Parts: sequence; C-alpha cells; structure tokens
Amino acid sequence: MELRQLEYFVEVARNEHVSMASETLHVAQSAISRQVKLLEKELGVELFEREGRNVKLTFIGSLFLDQAQIALKAIENSTKLIEEYLDPERGVIRIGFPSSLASSLLPAVISAFKIEHPDVRFNLRQGSYKFLTEAIKSGEVGLTFIGPVPIDDPDLQANVLFSEDIFALLPETHPLAKEESLTLDQLEKDSFILFPNGFILRKIAVDACHQAGFRPLIPFEGEDLDAIKGLVSAGMGVTLLPDTTLFGNLPTGTKKLKIRQPLVKRTVGVIIPKNRDLSPSEKVFYEYVLHFFEDETRGRFSRFT
Repeated sequence: MELRQLEYFVEVARNEHVSMASETLHVAQSAISRQVKLLEKELGVELFEREGRNVKLTFIGSLFLDQAQIALKAIENSTKLIEEYLDPERGVIRIGFPSSLASSLLPAVISAFKIEHPDVRFNLRQGSYKFLTEAIKSGEVGLTFIGPVPIDDPDLQANVLFSEDIFALLPETHPLAKEESLTLDQLEKDSFILFPNGFILRKIAVDACHQAGFRPLIPFEGEDLDAIKGLVSAGMGVTLLPDTTLFGNLPTGTKKLKIRQPLVKRTVGVIIPKNRDLSPSEKVFYEYVLHFFEDETRGRFSRFT
C-alpha cells in the first residue's frame, strides 16, 4: 500500500468522481483509476461502486475512508513535527527545571529569548534533582536548569552559570530576626521546615547543619516551595533556601539572613546530554543561555546573584 494510493482514494471519495479528483490532484484520470484498483486488489475488497461516470463508496469503503483520513492526518502531523524540529525558529524546546528556579531564573531567560525567537514553543517539566538528571539521559527533555550542577556524571555535559548563597529564612518574630547575619549553630534549637528526603535542597540544608555541629529537628516537610515559606511566615520554624528562591519573593512576616559560618552555597547551571544531539531549536536556546549569563554588561547576571 502506497501513500499516493491513499491520497487518490480519499480525493475520489470526497468528490465521488474520478475526473474531479484528477483536476484537484493534477494527475491523469487513468493513473488515479489504476492506483485505486491496485489498492482494492491489495485489500481484497471493492471500495467504490461504479455508477456511470460517478462512483460511490461501498459500506467497507466508507469505513476504510475514515481510517485512511486518520492515517493521512497522522502523516501530515508527523511531517510538520519534523519540519518544526529542523527549523530552529519554529521548533519545540523541552526544558526541565527545579522549583527553586521557577519564579525568577526560568521566566527571565525564556521571556528574553522569546523576544528574539517569537515562534519557538516551550515544553516545561518541573521535577526533583534525580528526575531532572534522568530525564536528560532518557531524552524526555533536551536541557535542564539545575542546582547544584552535577559535574562528574559521564553522561551529562554541565555548565555552571553562577553560584549563589544559601540564606536562613526566619519568622520576623524570631529572636535573631533583627540581625543581618548569623552562624548556623545559632539555629540548633529551632524547628526546621525542609523538603522531604531525596530533594537536593534538603541534603544541602542537613549537610550544612551537620557541618555546624548539630542534627536539625525537622517536624515539617513539604515539596512545595511556597508552602515551606508560608510555614516560616506563620512562625512554625525556620528554613534554608537559595537566594534565587527569595529574590523579589520574600514572604511577609519573614526575614532573610546571611549565614556567616559555615559558608553555604550552591552552583546553578544547565545540563545537556553528552552523547546525544539537541534539536536545532534546543541548540539555539542552549547557546543563548550560555551567552545570557556571560553578558554582565547588560546587568543580567547580577539579578540572580
């Protein structure tokens, strides 16, 4: 069965006339009739009843028409996807990102990119640290913003865009809230509100507390960043969060304090597969991201640090 046979069949069925189909397709009537007969022979059924110069679909022909139209539409859509894939200005960019970069970094980069590439579309996937690294390896996403940056994974090409401090977020009623900074051991007796086990920001916070000489008390866990900040605002405890999660988004009733000791930082960057090519659109975006964070003269970099 050939694609042109399906196309000829659908056009004849639409017009119920071979000559009209011939005019529409700009193909000789004899060629159309021959291909339709070959199709019928291959299927082993008659698709049309001949009524003089006109033709009419048989019962099985009507059923086959529905499926043929679906098949042709699927092929058309597949062809369109390939055309979009090959066109950097009209393709789809598949991006992964963690919740900690959702409110500031991601919107800023995408909105700037869309000014220069308005017809590109984005498919965004939010997930945990493990999900994001595995999604790159499996091909589920093309590139991922991530922090900290995994620099030793042989399957990933990693680029550090910047590093940022981890801050303590306290209720404004906390005894230390009037200070400008603190040492982490000053929070030893506080309740901590952290992400669950398996989340990288929890590991960063717990490791920092261990470095400060204590094991944090964690009566509250949650996967939603705003919920964690909301619990701090309600006076339920303290948390440790990267600066990008607090930039322009400090909840009322809270105070952000720099941690003097130990120094707690994380790298933020973008990762792509090492052994698989990006789509043309994703490659353009990836190069744009690297340039975006190199261009300090336009003040871009400073907004995230």
